[in-house]
Amino acid sequence: MLNDKEIVSRIMKEDFQAFEQLVKAHEKLVFFVINRLVYDLQDKEDICQEVFIKVYKSLPHFKFESKLSTWIARIAYLTAVNYLKKYKKGFESEYPDNIDQYHFTEESPEQVFSKKNISEYINLLIAQMPLPYRTAITLYHLNEFSCKEIEQITGTPEGTVKSNLFRARKLLKEKIEKDFKNEPL
Repeated sequence: MLNDKEIVSRIMKEDFQAFEQLVKAHEKLVFFVINRLVYDLQDKEDICQEVFIKVYKSLPHFKFESKLSTWIARIAYLTAVNYLKKYKKGFESEYPDNIDQYHFTEESPEQVFSKKNISEYINLLIAQMPLPYRTAITLYHLNEFSCKEIEQITGTPEGTVKSNLFRARKLLKEKIEKDFKNEPL
């Protein structure tokens, strides 16, 4: 397997097989970043294609100041956010005024579990969070990026990333504790 510099070098020489390797190596990451932000499947697919077109066109400007995966994740994140802003689909540019009383779903855990498993229930809770929280918890816990890498991807200061991560975890913990207070697991 080629390292990032070799792949980029080959792509710059118009080696399309190298670009195909790059896509295969990063397509799950790109889809995962977009999947947490955009809900319509057709839109997700279109955005993924747009991301790799942007990656291809921008490769000459990539300076290896970060990992290639971090750079690609940033392009995916920004492309998805721009899409959400443009089409106003599920985009919350600001935190809700009542963040301390933020509600997730009215369904009881029993109702959710009768239809879904635990990870789907957690994913449902994450999907209902404000965008900054959803982004931080997804990139950190599910994509395993560091707070510094999340700063590079989102352009959000590292301290804010840590704060969003803390608040997202707190919201999840409070919701799960409330739902299962008297329920045996």
